[in-house]
Amino acid sequence: MTQSQSLLEVRNLKKYFPIRGGVFGRKVGEVKAVDDVSFSVNKGETLGIVGESGCGKSTTGRAILRLEEPTSGNVEFEGNELTRLKKEAMRRMRRELQMVFQDPFASLNPRKTAFEIIEEPLKVHGIGHASERKEQVMELLQVVGLDVSHAGRYPHQFSGGQRQRIGIARALAVRPKLIVADEPVSALDVSIQSQVLNLLEDLQHTFDLTYVFIAHDLSVVRHISDRVGVMYLGRMVELANRDSLYDQPLHPYTQALLSAVPVPDPDSVRERIILSGDVPTPSNPPKGCAFHTRCPHVMDICQEVRPEFKDYGEEHYVACHLLEK
Repeated sequence: MTQSQSLLEVRNLKKYFPIRGGVFGRKVGEVKAVDDVSFSVNKGETLGIVGESGCGKSTTGRAILRLEEPTSGNVEFEGNELTRLKKEAMRRMRRELQMVFQDPFASLNPRKTAFEIIEEPLKVHGIGHASERKEQVMELLQVVGLDVSHAGRYPHQFSGGQRQRIGIARALAVRPKLIVADEPVSALDVSIQSQVLNLLEDLQHTFDLTYVFIAHDLSVVRHISDRVGVMYLGRMVELANRDSLYDQPLHPYTQALLSAVPVPDPDSVRERIILSGDVPTPSNPPKGCAFHTRCPHVMDICQEVRPEFKDYGEEHYVACHLLEK
């Protein structure tokens, strides 16, 4: 994981949610939503994070921004250790770190107009006077492809794609350096998805942004990402350059995921890898490699020893015992 232009460094990040039971609500277990995840994000790049529903990718994004407090681990942004910042220092740091949420309706206050929603982060951080803020909001509406005459409308008066554009404008308002986009197009129609993806790419170049782009759609991630990380049951199992990962996946789970991606050529024949069994529960993950219960190449060591997440050449990181053979 190169340190040369690193903007964000995530090391051994864990987020466990307690399971409580009984009359007194005592802790009886824990859900290991994020279990020892490490990666870096370079300035100006887009890191895609993919995996099945429930693999911990969204929780990873939220833990980075401390919307969920990490159980342990380190998150370093431009040399600042975010996990150690006090509440007020973290609030100031949020000017540099913003999030675009999955649901473009639930993430917007239904009682505020589009103008008020976009203006709010400017007010929170004390940016500009009222007239300056108005000018910035109107400019942002245009930047994300909305009509300034709609500034007085409420969220329910916009389409899903338009609401997501408002969410993007709100994230841009404080001119952040890093945006965590948590499945920003999954709730949108396919025709609108490409428009929003193209908008995000244009904004990245215009505002010199860095993205952590979380999604379950592998074709969407390939379109927008420079590097891609694959998560399974709270763990990162593979991380590589986009083309390297899609053309030559090394982890059996990544191979299975990619085999399920539809191919636009009707004459193309691809061997589909069907995984047996169900995803284990994160409250009781398997010993050793978390994927061994479904892996078609499972070995004895996989059931006992957790594989190390390491570089197998050209910054292609994989956690798999098969590569040690």
